[in-house]
Amino acid sequence: MIYSLENSIIKITASTQGAELHSITGKKEGTQYLWNGDSKYWKYHSPILFPIVGNLVGSKYRIDENIYELPSHGFGRISDFKFVSQTNDSITFELKYSEDTMKIYPYKFSLFVNYKIEENVVKVTYNVKNLDNKDITFSIGAHPAFMCPIEKNEKIEDYYLEFNEKETSDRMEITKEGYFSHKRKEALNDTDIMVLSKELFKDDALVFDDLKSDKITIKSKNHEKSVSVEFKGFPYMGIWAPKGGAPFLCIEPWFGHADYEDFTGEFKEKEGSVLLTSGHEFKYSYKISIIE
Repeated sequence: MIYSLENSIIKITASTQGAELHSITGKKEGTQYLWNGDSKYWKYHSPILFPIVGNLVGSKYRIDENIYELPSHGFGRISDFKFVSQTNDSITFELKYSEDTMKIYPYKFSLFVNYKIEENVVKVTYNVKNLDNKDITFSIGAHPAFMCPIEKNEKIEDYYLEFNEKETSDRMEITKEGYFSHKRKEALNDTDIMVLSKELFKDDALVFDDLKSDKITIKSKNHEKSVSVEFKGFPYMGIWAPKGGAPFLCIEPWFGHADYEDFTGEFKEKEGSVLLTSGHEFKYSYKISIIE
């Protein structure tokens, strides 16, 4: 089911399917900032990555010597969430463990996803609660896709990313199988600007683990419309568009990432994973803001 929130500046819609944000619309001109989900390119809008981010080697992982299997990015994005509550400016969904989830992810948990709007900002909050009598391990991440170009008469080469700090950073190299290789490639050299092009994503996503910035803005050379993602506290950042080009761009703050190609350890040993003790909760937010 689709739910909506709006104020005088912005309107959003979100679904119980995956607790996924479906649209962000500026009400001044009716500009759509979130990707429309055209399956010709990519059928999602802003999936939630849980309890893994990216790919597992062989799609398998190990907990206490038992082997489990998960699809890329986990099951959160393809699960039915429960509608919890709605106010004038926020809406909350919940995914709770079940017999089915325990077969592929052997932990008792509850994941709450909250969307809150204030003026031109959408605040997205993830709250994972450990309902088990033992520690649980997970990764979680955002995968919002934004229209790029925003206007129909533009192309991706008219756009650039603006970081809120000058960056010198190498990206984590991804193999053809979608794992990390331990190698790095130069990506940012004392700059706060990344010029966009189709060629930029020929080797898959650009993934960073050492950015100083906590805000990235998609901007055009032709007008003032923009969309920003503020991700304070998230240790990993993925920037992605499909190989060969598509009219959208993803800015993805993560806790965790895909396996290294040689990883053979237990899930709790996986770099970037969150270890949450019994009875405790993990709560983090990121913000999307639009300028119309």
